[in-house]
Parts: sequence; C-alpha cells; structure tokens
Amino acid sequence: KDYKALTADISQYAGELRKVIPDAMNGFYAMSKAATADNALDKKTKEFIALAIGVTQRCDGCIGFHVKTLKDLGATREEVAEVMGMCVYMGGGPALMYAADALRAYDQFSE
Repeated sequence: KDYKALTADISQYAGELRKVIPDAMNGFYAMSKAATADNALDKKTKEFIALAIGVTQRCDGCIGFHVKTLKDLGATREEVAEVMGMCVYMGGGPALMYAADALRAYDQFSE
C-alpha cells in the first residue's frame, strides 16, 4: 500500500464531497478541529487514540492521515510501534495486519 498516494487521493475526493455537500463536510471538519485540539489531552495523544481506532476499525485512510499527522507532530517510530502493540493486544490477529500497515505508513511518511 502506498499511504502517500492513498491520502492524496482521499483528500482530492473529500474536496469533491465538500463541493457537493458543504454543510456536512464543514460540520465534519469543525468536529475534527474541536476533537483534536489540545485540552486535558494533547493533540499527539489524541492522534495516537485516533490511529488506534483506525487500526482496529481496519481503515486505511484513517491510518494514513493519522500517521502523517503523528509524524508531523514529532512522534517516533517506536511510539507508533508501542501503540500498535496495544492494538494487537486488544484486537488480535486482524489488528496485527493493520498495525503492520501503520508502521509501513510511518516509514513511507518518513522518506
């Protein structure tokens, strides 16, 4: 999987959706901004939570976007791997398949 291409493609079509259903998409983006803002938990912690949910829900787009954001926030490969260990613990074999992809995405965004 090419997570750089995947996130670029999704971004393009999210933009298309925004043209057709602007109210719904603006609502989603407003919720995203509010949910990820620093508060009792910092943005990096919230992004790790989002990545873990994306892995356990088997969402390639979620993995790509949240890994990229984590990379931009200074998360290390080791931190991502440790969170993936929790995903595998809680989600078993299916989570392992997507946890491996999350580490792949980290490496791709590190290039």
